[in-house]
Parts: sequence; structure tokens; C-alpha cells
Amino acid sequence: MTGLGYATVTQAAEAAPAAASQTQIDQGRQLYLEGCATCHGLAAQGTNAGPGLIGVGAAAVDFQVSTGRMPLAAPAVQAVRRTPTYTPDQVAALAAFVASLGPGPAIPSAQDVSTADANLAEGGELFRTNCAQCHNFAGKGGALSDGKFAPSLMVATPTEIFEAMLTGPQNMPNFPNSTLPVEKKQAIIKYIEHLQNSPDPGGLALGSYGPVTEGVFIWTAGIGAVLLAAVWIGAKVR
Repeated sequence: MTGLGYATVTQAAEAAPAAASQTQIDQGRQLYLEGCATCHGLAAQGTNAGPGLIGVGAAAVDFQVSTGRMPLAAPAVQAVRRTPTYTPDQVAALAAFVASLGPGPAIPSAQDVSTADANLAEGGELFRTNCAQCHNFAGKGGALSDGKFAPSLMVATPTEIFEAMLTGPQNMPNFPNSTLPVEKKQAIIKYIEHLQNSPDPGGLALGSYGPVTEGVFIWTAGIGAVLLAAVWIGAKVR
């Protein structure tokens, strides 16, 4: 859960968490003590191995744990998406326990992440302005400094995208609703869904990593083809 601790104080008033039963909170506390306390401390106060979790909210926990980024499989520069360690019910219990420690961003509701009335064009503009410099104009992710990276958004769900904008995981800045309202978050989600479902009418997409990758490919393939053709013609002449 290392990435959870970077949720800022400005997120605390995002939304009141949905009511959780004491049984669910107790279950989450037991899961926390078994799988998280070693790094984050018995009271979630943080240690040298992991940040404190008081006030990060349920949304941060849900994002990190449901995507398998936490708990960390091994020390690394950045947590990566993988198969979740916990079941959805266990994730919900962990989120409820952490939410009980202090106010923070709640898990967005189905209405929060609905894109039925969202503006696709506005979402594209917002994405290009705020997201593309790290995640690539096609949402395929990109390299950052010091071995870090912005992940691909091609498999991210609307809830995950909303939670990421709300809590700012890893190297990403957070965008509280006071800065980026729910309607604009919905527009960005709609645009990312558009990217996820867009065909490649131009042919081979080459990962949509941009002109550098595409240029390297065409030069390598093109020059290689020319050289092979020259060798073949020379062999035929002899």
C-alpha cells in the first residue's frame, strides 16, 4: 500500500464514505494487521517502509488493492498492475477499515462514474491538456524519469480512472473535485473509453507510442527490406 500515502489533505472533504458495518471494519482491520501493518504500521501511522494511511480514504485503498498494485510483491521503484491478492469483499473491508481511521475520498458511486451525459469533445481536450503528457495521446502510457512510468489506460475501468484522478497514485498529481469537478472527470472517462474502443483504420498501430517509435520501425523495416532486396538481386546477377 505504499502508493496510498501520497493522497493529500485536500482530499479529505471529497465525499463522505458509504456507511460500513462494524463487522466489515473489523474484518478489514484483521486483514490490515495480517497483510499491511508490517510496512504501514500497526496504527497505520507509517514506517520507513511505507507511508501512513490515516486520511487517505477508501478510494485510495480500493484503487491500489483492487488493481493488485498493493500489497507490493517486492520492493520496486513503482507498483505495477497485477492480479489482485484480495477478493472484492476483502478489498471493500480493507477500504472500510482505512476510511474509519480518518476522513478521506470515498469510493465513487455508479452515478459518479456514469458517462451517459458526459461531453466527449470536452473530455478529449481535458485529456490532452492534463493527461497526455504522461499517459501518451493514445492512453498507452509512457516513460518518466528515474525508471518510473505512467501506466497504460487501456484496461482501466471508469471507477479506477475516477479514483486515480481523485487520489493521485504513484507519480500522478491528484485532482480533487474542487479542482476538477465530477462532470469534467466524467468527460475524461468518456474520452478514455473512446480511446479503449477506437479501431486503427490506418493499419498497424505499433502500440500507438508516437512518431519516434513509428519512425524507428519504418526505418528499421524499410532499410532492412532494401538491403535484403539488394542482396537477393546481387545473388541473382551472379
